[in-house]
Amino acid sequence: MADLSKYRNIGIFAHVDAGKTTTTERILKLTGMIHKIGEVHDGESTTDFMEQEAERGITIQSAAVTCEWNKHRLNVIDTPGHVDFTVEVYRSLKVLDGGIGVFCGSGGVEPQSETNWRYANESKVARLIFVNKLDRLGANFYRVTKQVEDVLGARPLVMTLPIGEEDDFVGVVDVLSQKAYVWDDSGQPENYEIQDIPADMVDDAAAYYEQLVETALEADEELLMEYLEGEVTPTEEQIKACIRKGTNELLFFPTFCGSAFKNKGMQILLDAVVDYLPCPTDVNPQPLTDEEGEPTGKFALVDANEPFRALAFKIMDDRFGALTFVRVYSGKLKKGDTILNSFTGKTERVGRMCEMQAEDRTELSEVQAGDIFAIVGMKNVQTGHTLCSTDEPCTLEAMVFPEPVISIAVAPKDKGGAEKMGIAIGKMVAEDPTFKVETDEDSGETILRGMGELHLDIKVDILKRTYGVELNVGKPQVAYRETITSEIEDSYTHKKQSGGSGQFGKIDYRIKPGEPGSGFVFTSSVVGGNVPKEFFPAVEKGFKSMMDTGVLAGFPVLDVEVELFDGGFHAVDSSAVAFEIAAKGAFRQSIPKAGAQLIEPIMKVDVFTPEDHVGDVIGDLNRRRGMIKDQEAGVSGVRIKADVPLSEMFGYIGHLRTMTSGRGQFSMEFSHYMPCPANVAETVIAEVKERNDKERAAKK
Repeated sequence: MADLSKYRNIGIFAHVDAGKTTTTERILKLTGMIHKIGEVHDGESTTDFMEQEAERGITIQSAAVTCEWNKHRLNVIDTPGHVDFTVEVYRSLKVLDGGIGVFCGSGGVEPQSETNWRYANESKVARLIFVNKLDRLGANFYRVTKQVEDVLGARPLVMTLPIGEEDDFVGVVDVLSQKAYVWDDSGQPENYEIQDIPADMVDDAAAYYEQLVETALEADEELLMEYLEGEVTPTEEQIKACIRKGTNELLFFPTFCGSAFKNKGMQILLDAVVDYLPCPTDVNPQPLTDEEGEPTGKFALVDANEPFRALAFKIMDDRFGALTFVRVYSGKLKKGDTILNSFTGKTERVGRMCEMQAEDRTELSEVQAGDIFAIVGMKNVQTGHTLCSTDEPCTLEAMVFPEPVISIAVAPKDKGGAEKMGIAIGKMVAEDPTFKVETDEDSGETILRGMGELHLDIKVDILKRTYGVELNVGKPQVAYRETITSEIEDSYTHKKQSGGSGQFGKIDYRIKPGEPGSGFVFTSSVVGGNVPKEFFPAVEKGFKSMMDTGVLAGFPVLDVEVELFDGGFHAVDSSAVAFEIAAKGAFRQSIPKAGAQLIEPIMKVDVFTPEDHVGDVIGDLNRRRGMIKDQEAGVSGVRIKADVPLSEMFGYIGHLRTMTSGRGQFSMEFSHYMPCPANVAETVIAEVKERNDKERAAKK
């Protein structure tokens, strides 16, 4: 049994371009995993090994890497920063014990960093903060720590101070040991000297030391009281123990600074990972749930002698076959064991297990609680499935993913490519639960659904490069929905008489608008047996089956309540089928009368713009039918938060960059559905009608 206190499962997350991947690269170099450092902007980094990643200079897939530092084993997961891939971040946070939030020294806390930080708060993950890129123009460590307080509402515990800034950034002052670490210009991480603190920084360093001790001791009240009364001077060991406890309780976040690109300040960050971030046994054990996601009151205890329980948090297809990344919460697993997938109820034998070192892998024969590894060639396992021992089935927390809000129609360029496309898309759907595919029944087109333009753009690109499928891509379609606005009471009778037994079903019902987000709700209040109980499910089934296609333009219908309150039946002719047909007819008859309305997805948009362009950006959001919710002035610019319909946001990034001379940024995520204005609804309905007419004409 390995010593779990020597394990650190950590993730690195941040905004696009804050330097996550470069930070990961440096960690690998320092820990001796790689000898040549690849650069992201040259497209050569270790963890971004997909062509698309190298080309765009962004991380798309979280890559898991294992390395060692100070006799501790680090499992590092590099997560994407881009908004369309937040689900990757969310999944990775589920299986991590601690994390490093990387912020850019000049950009500060950017929109996406906020989303990722919120996710990490929800998952209660202890974090260190690393303020990176202090060698860049406009970088200012003190400004970023202030932003962390103001924007994220978090308490940074300043552990290191920068010596010099921008081009003159040479090293850091370690506040706790009161020593300066100064690097030379070679760019090699090991070429540093420990010196006395520069004379002009002595007072600052002493003030920050006082602050550090007082904040750290909050984790130990007794010690704090003794210190404040002047009875005791805490030792470095005591302070470290308090920092560790406070970090794990999320009281504060130890904050470091440096430049990953220039290799300055990285060792101190790695030491901090070992010193302050929790090991698997420090975090609260994962609760077990039933199939519905309700807690059962049991926990997956981090112990090798417990039954085997693990979570598949990522699927990746590479040249060696399908890899399922797994985090073991309790028990152990040997090569050749049979395990149960509690979601599908099927058992699978574990063939090859391996530990990932970015692109390379090391074969494993046994794993235990606390490990993160990959299983090769598992069938039918998807992200979020629980893997457990066959004699003690259980479910770790069910993962809920947001619904896709944007779709594109695709068709292979050559006729023979349909099968190839189908297999490739099947693999991609297994890898990414926010990516969905369906076939349009009328036109036979393949529809891809995803979280945003970039998300789908990259999927099409992967199909082309990885799988060699050339596609014709239609223009993006918004996931409109339909609903009703008024309550209606109505009756419908289905009667058919054609020799022998006929069909008869009469229903009296009320249809009314439901609560937003409630979907379809069916209730029955029939008394006196006018409609026998055994036919209720058939009525419900009939109404429910019609919810997929609305009456205005055939979009799915949301938030409708149906109440069955009376009806009639015939002792011989009534059957479940008759009542089901009656419910379908009733839906067609009544929905148009109940004030059918088109609703559209509204996105929470968070725009960052320099001050000079605020007026232009707000004017533009208003033109896009946006509702401005909030604006906050920061140091480097203004954050504008608004609710904007998705249909108006296509191609926004290009437009924003033009308006702000390339300095604007934004992130958006789905918020809710809202009624469309009449003119928009008319245009959408007319477009759909035109498309359907064309398809009909083509068939003839």
